[in-house]
Amino acid sequence: MSFLLDFRGELAALSAALIWAIASVIYLGVARQLSPLTLNLVKGAISIAFILLTLLLRGDFLPDTTPLALGLLMVSGAIGIGMGDTAYFEALYCLGARRALLLEALAPPLTAVLALGFLQEALSWNSGLGIALTIAGVTWVVVERVPAAEQEQLRSARGIGFGIVAALGQASGAVLSRAALAQTEISPLWSTLVRLTAGTLVLLLWLSWQQQSVQELKLLRSPRIFGTVTVTAFFSTYLAIWLQQIALKFTAAGIAQSLSATSPLFVLPLAIGLGERVSPRTILGVLVALSGVWLLFLV
Repeated sequence: MSFLLDFRGELAALSAALIWAIASVIYLGVARQLSPLTLNLVKGAISIAFILLTLLLRGDFLPDTTPLALGLLMVSGAIGIGMGDTAYFEALYCLGARRALLLEALAPPLTAVLALGFLQEALSWNSGLGIALTIAGVTWVVVERVPAAEQEQLRSARGIGFGIVAALGQASGAVLSRAALAQTEISPLWSTLVRLTAGTLVLLLWLSWQQQSVQELKLLRSPRIFGTVTVTAFFSTYLAIWLQQIALKFTAAGIAQSLSATSPLFVLPLAIGLGERVSPRTILGVLVALSGVWLLFLV
């Protein structure tokens, strides 16, 4: 029990990574039918409904926070969710899950640098080494070559650009969230609601300029599409972002973001179960990343 309390932030980040790994595979199929903007807006709106219901059932009606913290969380949501997640879905569509997740490995070092500069949140040597090993291992796993036929369909330049934007959005959003969560007693669930609301408002404004995206909303009349988005939104947005906020509240931003970026490692068991061949290079990358995770848990 003491271990769970001492490392609740790290464990929450790893749990979020597991959920995002599964969701990325599902979203890849949905992204072929809905634009990144529409998909991000719909999953955000559904997740807000889940959070409001949870707060109502818990009787938690007012956040224990300050106007400054609320402002930080709103900016965090606008950047990290409104723009960052939309860019990630575009990268996912252009590059595929593995390549898009590769670019997500840029988020942890960016987060650590921003946290050092704006929060004076220095890391110990083992934490810094752990982040480096985790990123190296994740990168090693996701840079495996894809089949030539698939490669021809990937819009690499566009996907790389959006992937970098997504990493920057996630890093900035994480640091702003950490600043708000560390300074007040606001619960991670309330901070998730504030971030999602701000991000959804940005998407609504963005949507008003995209007539095509408005038309795409009609596709949600399909029970299959709507059901898939709803279930995936529950886990990947409602639950995973809640876990991410728990991680950012109870551990350093760089560590939380680094552990959250281990999603590709959790994809491997799924790939093996589906009959995909896993090379020795991939297994070595997993071992390197796991050694980095182990260092992050050292006191």
